Parts: sequence; C-alpha cells; structure tokens
Amino acid sequence: MSEAKSIPGWRHVYSGKVRDLYAPEDAADTRILVVASDRVSAFDFVLSPGIPAKGALLTTLSRWWFDQIDFPNHLAEGEMPDAVADRAMLAQSLDMLPVECVVRGYITGSGWTEYQEHGTVCGIPLPAGLQNGDRLPEPIFTPAYKAPMGEHDENITFEQTVELVGADRAAELRDVSLRIYGEAAEIAETKGVILADTKFEFGTDATGTLRLADEVLTSDSSRYWEAEAWRTGTTPDERMASFDKQIVRNWLAANWDKQGEPPVLPDEIVERTAARYRELIELLTA
Repeated sequence: MSEAKSIPGWRHVYSGKVRDLYAPEDAADTRILVVASDRVSAFDFVLSPGIPAKGALLTTLSRWWFDQIDFPNHLAEGEMPDAVADRAMLAQSLDMLPVECVVRGYITGSGWTEYQEHGTVCGIPLPAGLQNGDRLPEPIFTPAYKAPMGEHDENITFEQTVELVGADRAAELRDVSLRIYGEAAEIAETKGVILADTKFEFGTDATGTLRLADEVLTSDSSRYWEAEAWRTGTTPDERMASFDKQIVRNWLAANWDKQGEPPVLPDEIVERTAARYRELIELLTA
C-alpha cells in the first residue's frame, strides 16, 4: 500500500484498504478529512496497480448520492485542501458502528454460492428455483462484522448484530438500510441501471444521532448492472453487465487461488474498470 499523502494543516491518522483519514493540526477542530485513494481492493486484499482517477470518481459519486438521500450523513462544512479537493470529503468525527449494513436486492456473488448449497443467503431461507442474477422477492438485510485491517470481514446474523449494538440500534440499522437501498434502487432504475446490492456504514455523533458515513452507493461498495442487459441477457455474464469492480473480482477469481499475495492486475483490466466507473457516473448524474 502506498504511503498517505502529506497535506498541510492536517496529520495522517489512519489508512484503510482504499481511504486515508486525516485530523486537523488544530486540536480544537473535531472534523476529519476522508481522502479516497486510487487503491482497489477485492477479497479483502489491496491490489496493484490502482485504478487511475478512482478516488476522484467515487468521491463524486458519493457526494451525489448524499445529496439524493434524505438521512443525516457525516459531511461537514469547511474548505477542502486544494491538494485533495477532488477526492476528499470533510466529515464529522463519529463513533463508527462495527457493522457493515449489506442489503441485497438480487442474488449473486457469495450469496449465490450459499444459495446453491443451502437454499439460503446469510442464513435467510429463499424460494427454490432462483437463478444467478435473479431479483429477490424483496430486498434482504445481511449484515457483516467489520474486521480490522488485514483480517476478513465476516457475515453475521441479525441476532449477532443485536449482540454488537443492541436491539434498538440493530433494528434501526436494518430498517434504515432497507429504506435507503429501496429509494436508491428506484433512482438508479430511472437511469437504466440496476442496484443489485450495496453496503452502508453508520456512526453516531456526539448527540447520539445515527449518521450515514464513509462512502455511499459507489462502484466499490455496490454492484451495479445495466438494466436492459439484465432484462434481455441469456447468460449470467450478459445479464450482469457490471459497472463496478466485479471486473476485477472476476479476473482474480479466474487467475488466483486466494493463496498468498494476489497477482498484479493487467493493464486491460485496470482500463476497463476505470471506464465502467466513468460510464456509471455519467448515467446516474446526467
């Protein structure tokens, strides 16, 4: 992983898989600076090389979605440092909850693998006869435990979520996540795009208010497909024509056994992924 950039007036405090966090050098300022890098991750590994302009593209998409969503978020007022203005967000300092709030409206990925074996997704029973890429009867909430850097995220049950954050907060996370997903999926469909699944992260501010945080509904945190291709395609690859980093996941799955360090991404995969990120933003924000 490349070192975080030095930013005048800010000190680097943490780097995640794809984002770097900075705190103001002024101790009285409680805001944080969230800077999206061009790093790309898959299967809980940071890959090489990065995707050109990815940080700026996904920050643009996050900002756009925050404007569409009627729910408190982490954005804070203030002037952005010039060096990272295109790929950063000023945010309130939050007490982050240790749960990734995953919502699935369609069956694919690890959910499809589990369904084939057990007829369930994250332990939730589903009707028989579903095919890879099918729309679910209704969206389902399938939370995950946010693992520390270097460890694998772990799917958990709703009951385990209650153990982590309490019954009331767990119910709030589930209900809010399902509502936001539903609203975002409707918006996406009007643009010819299917929002197949996504994950949200939340934190609480000093007053205890729940706020949507981190990135939201980006190509890294969500699966987006072409709606027309999904309706007319006859194979899973045709139906799930992806606007996200599924291109990277697919290449890795075909070329790596998940043992040791992942291989370097070919230029063609990097370029295709960057192009699809740009195309999605153009479709959604037009």
